Amino acid sequence: MSHVSEQHLSSVEMKSKYNLSDYPLWTALVTPFDDNNHVDYATLTQLVHAQQAAGNGILLLGSTGEGLALSQQEQRDIVRFVCDLSPSVPLMVAIGGYDLALQLEWVEFCNAQPVDAFLVGSPLYAKPGNVGLTHWFKTLLDASNHPCMLYNVPSRSAVSISPNVIENLSSHPNLWALKEASGDIATFESFRKASPELAIYSGDDGLMPYFAQAGATGLVSVAANAWPQQTAEFVKRSLAGTFPNLFTTWTDAVNSLFSVANPVPIKVLMHLQGQLETPRLRPPLTHLELSDTTFIKTANSTILSWS
Repeated sequence: MSHVSEQHLSSVEMKSKYNLSDYPLWTALVTPFDDNNHVDYATLTQLVHAQQAAGNGILLLGSTGEGLALSQQEQRDIVRFVCDLSPSVPLMVAIGGYDLALQLEWVEFCNAQPVDAFLVGSPLYAKPGNVGLTHWFKTLLDASNHPCMLYNVPSRSAVSISPNVIENLSSHPNLWALKEASGDIATFESFRKASPELAIYSGDDGLMPYFAQAGATGLVSVAANAWPQQTAEFVKRSLAGTFPNLFTTWTDAVNSLFSVANPVPIKVLMHLQGQLETPRLRPPLTHLELSDTTFIKTANSTILSWS
C-alpha cells in the first residue's frame, strides 16, 4: 500500500476541487478521429462518459492521446470541450514538447480552464542534464495553478529524470506526484527514497502489481481505455494485495497492447469493440502496423469475462 504522507498531499491538492489521492487510476485517454482525420467529438464524449462511469481520473493529450500530433488549436478545443462536459471525475492535462516558452503559454491557457492537474513531461530530444531538467520542471511548476505530476518516460523523451532532480524539486508546493514509466523497479525505489512523501504512479500497466508492492499510489493506464471497469478493479486489488489469481491473465492481456507502438493496438482494439468509429491515428503512426489482431481479440475476451 502507498506510504505517501496525507499532509503532503493535502497541501498540494487543495488547489483542486477533488482529493486526487482518491483516484488511484488515471486513464490516458485516446483521441478519436473520424475518416477525415478530424477529432471525433461525439465519440470523445462517449469515452469521457465511460471513464466517468468507472470512476477513473482522465488524462488528456498524453502520448496515448497523440497530443503532440495535434495542432495547438485542436489541443485547446479538446480541453475546452471536455471541460464543458463537466465530468464528475478529475481532469489532468499533459504538458510536453521542446519549446519552454510555448509550454508556458499552454500552462497559462490551461490555468484558465476547470482542469485539476498537469502531467509534466521532460523536454523532448534535447537530453538536458540534472540542472537543465530541474530548471525546466521548476519553471513549469512555478507557472502552474494546479497540482503537477512529473513524467519519467526515457523511451519517449530520450532522457531520464534522476533522483537528484526529484530531490531538488521535492519541496515545491505544486509537486504532487510522479508517473514512473522507465519499466524498472529499481528506478521506482530510487524515487521513493529521494522523496518518501511523493505520490508515485506506475506508468506501465503490466508492472502495476510490482509497483503496488513497492509503495505505488496508483496507475496511469493505457488499458483502461478498453477496459475501464476491469482496470479499476485490478488496480484496487493490486493496491490491496489481493491480485494473485488475476496477475498472469492481466500481464498477458496488457502485453498485447504494446506489441507495436502505443496507441496503435489500443485504438485497433477499441475499434473492434465498437468504441471507436475508426482506428485512425495521426501520421507517422498508423493502425496498419498491427497486421495480426489475434492477440488483442483474445485479451479482450479474457478481460471482459472477469466478473
